Amino acid sequence: MNERDSEQVAHSLIARGYERVESELEADVVLLNTCSVRDMADQKALGKMGMLGRIANERPHVVFGFLGCMAQARGASLLKNLPHVDLVVGTQKFHRVADYVDDALERKQTRAMDDPRFSIVDVEEELGSQSTIRNQELASKQTTAFVSIMQGCNMHCTFCIVPQTRGAERSRSIEEIVTEVRELVSRGVKEVTLLGQIVNLYGRHEFPKIENKSPFVQLLEAVHEIEGLERLRFTSPHPIGFREDLIAAYRRLPKLVDHLHLPVQSGSNKILKAMHRTYTAEKYVDLVRRVRGARAGIAITTDIIVGFPGEREDDYKQTCALVEEIQFDNAFVFRYSPRRDTPAAQMVEQVDECIKEQRNHDLLEVVNESARRINEPLVGRTLEVLCEGSSKANPARLMGRTRTNKITIFDGADDLVGALVDLRIERATGFSLYGTPVAADRRLATIAA
Repeated sequence: MNERDSEQVAHSLIARGYERVESELEADVVLLNTCSVRDMADQKALGKMGMLGRIANERPHVVFGFLGCMAQARGASLLKNLPHVDLVVGTQKFHRVADYVDDALERKQTRAMDDPRFSIVDVEEELGSQSTIRNQELASKQTTAFVSIMQGCNMHCTFCIVPQTRGAERSRSIEEIVTEVRELVSRGVKEVTLLGQIVNLYGRHEFPKIENKSPFVQLLEAVHEIEGLERLRFTSPHPIGFREDLIAAYRRLPKLVDHLHLPVQSGSNKILKAMHRTYTAEKYVDLVRRVRGARAGIAITTDIIVGFPGEREDDYKQTCALVEEIQFDNAFVFRYSPRRDTPAAQMVEQVDECIKEQRNHDLLEVVNESARRINEPLVGRTLEVLCEGSSKANPARLMGRTRTNKITIFDGADDLVGALVDLRIERATGFSLYGTPVAADRRLATIAA
């Protein structure tokens, strides 16, 4: 979501004539788009902006700004210990950043050295802000894109600061979203990922059900019909909004990929209740069973928090048991991080950091072993991979993703970028697959067989 917001801001600046540079040392404008989900993200952004202070001393004309969730949560207080910061712009104001940057640059260029310092802080709510994240710059041969379909969240999980930083749920229209996706496809995009804080609750306050289909399923159907689109993803849903119409979509919509990221957070019903997750571990397991029944071979990934207040050894073991039972293809495991102004931060029985660290380490080993067991049988199989470009780890090789969202590394010519490639998998780890493109004649023979 932050990546998509950053693309929107970059688009608005480039449209004004600004150019990207490789390093902040070359820039006239340096903006940090921030996250507040965990304390580490806050500290990383604050540390980075502190380091940028030396550039401000050497190049006083440079504009520095905080954007996004931390800006929304902290507002003007960010200026107190970082006097070189010129902009603090919240999550509903990304479309105003270009105006604010122009204004800040002009003030810096025209003011006398003894003028008082002026900073812009805008963290107010703005009606209709969900419809302003609609433009983005595409890199050469870019084949995948994120599409924001809504902003905000109404779920109020006790560990989460997002309702404070992103506001209440509000959704764009299906027509708007389809227009954006159609434009992206016309520019070479083959795969889109629909983004929402709880994406499957899209439109529930704005739009009616039709033929017992939720607005989100109606949106999936509309995007699915766009000619030239090869793959459709979405992230992240909430189990509580995963109804039968969405499960049925996996039977009916072949462009919907064979991957579902479905956060569970804990395997303990006691902890789920304390988190205000509004489902039980048993209901989560049953939901996964029904999704797998609708789409054979679907990959399931998840998010898990360890060390939530009140989590005892038995609660943690219940999470481990759920992970073992479901056999996730992968999982993001996080140590609980207190966020100020959230109910969980005030709960008694805060878990010691050493215990959090140990549980995080041990559960990751369980997850990694599950991923390895799932990936090993893929060796020898031929899988469809959408080639996204050069591998970040080894630019001499190419990287793509399977329909199950597994990163796959392979050798090939640059003209494969943007193409759907059949790869014979030769090696697998818990994290990646490695393969070789299947020759066209062999591919035709496989299809004929």
